[in-house]
Amino acid sequence: MTTSSQRFSPRFAPLFGLIYTALLTLFGSTAAVAAAVDAPPPPEIAAHSFLLMDYYSGQIIAEKKSDARLEPASLTKMMTAYIVLNELKTGKIKLEDEVLISEKAWRMPGSRTFVEVGKKVPLETLLKGMIVQSGNDATVALAEYVAGSEEVFANLMNQTAAALGMSASHFVNSTGLPHEDHYTNARDMAILARALIRDFPDHYSWYSIKKFTYNGISQYNRNKLLWQDDSVDGIKTGHTEAAGYCLVSSAERDGMRLISVVLGAKSENGRARESQKLLNYGFRFYETHRLYTPLEKLTETRVWKGESEQLPLGINKEIYVTIPRGQYDNLNANLKVSPTIIAPVQKGKQYGVLEVSLNGEAIATRPLVALQDIAEGGLFSRLKDEALLLFE
Repeated sequence: MTTSSQRFSPRFAPLFGLIYTALLTLFGSTAAVAAAVDAPPPPEIAAHSFLLMDYYSGQIIAEKKSDARLEPASLTKMMTAYIVLNELKTGKIKLEDEVLISEKAWRMPGSRTFVEVGKKVPLETLLKGMIVQSGNDATVALAEYVAGSEEVFANLMNQTAAALGMSASHFVNSTGLPHEDHYTNARDMAILARALIRDFPDHYSWYSIKKFTYNGISQYNRNKLLWQDDSVDGIKTGHTEAAGYCLVSSAERDGMRLISVVLGAKSENGRARESQKLLNYGFRFYETHRLYTPLEKLTETRVWKGESEQLPLGINKEIYVTIPRGQYDNLNANLKVSPTIIAPVQKGKQYGVLEVSLNGEAIATRPLVALQDIAEGGLFSRLKDEALLLFE
């Protein structure tokens, strides 16, 4: 592999000039400035486990016992929503569909939307009843409508979890009612929240609805951060005696979105308070940058025996990094290109690796792929390059 290295252009950097100049004056060197803006450790969080993730980069900013197995309680309904929203997206069901309420759905204990047995309710109403009110009755009605029974729906939940990379989760019901084989962890909940926001941006906005009324009964969203922090726009609360008080929250400030997972807090106020601490910490001490866009030419390399001698290389998926504030100038990109590329070349095929590092530590990688096809050259071109390769 051949390797090239480059610093990032200041055109990508946010406007930290005034802060940087003041620190440079105070400390007298770039090295001192970099040390001065290192992020401090995360705050103490009063919960069994927690995780803070940047939405765009997927990078974990802070965590504690994030792989510990716990009951998800009503956070389960995030997975139920994902499946229902995917069914909507693919056109298999519609918001206007009338859903018949079964006796099982009507009898569900816990939080309720107060649907009535034997009646037909619009799917949109049930979906909002689940998302805003956390109605167990609405949730089971949705599961039965999509899969015929809640048991079959649970199979869909586990298949979807596997597809999303939620390797530590297992579901046996759609609501999150306690069961010994129903479990997850903070890491998987962050993965699920990220997928919900990414895959269903239009319906994700429903998670910011503060109040929903059905059948003459108004109920409020239990996510207290929606009233305390204007940047918070979701996502889901949960509580059982075994799980404690749980909250998956997300907020966006100045183009940076964070996902916070707090599991096993001691009270409803506690889960909101600890989630707010995590979000504030992430926004205060970290920043996220979009470094390169898909199909942007990052370098060119020699192609042998082809119609063209130069092959443009880039990445097929955008790359974001999340770093401590003020560390942008310490980012470095290394392009490791395959040493001998012989035509024909297929667009999209990998011919190297892009590695982004911060202060010498790799923080992100992407495959370097061909940005165009290059067909095999004529006989004379191939013979010439064959001879030249003898001296390479």
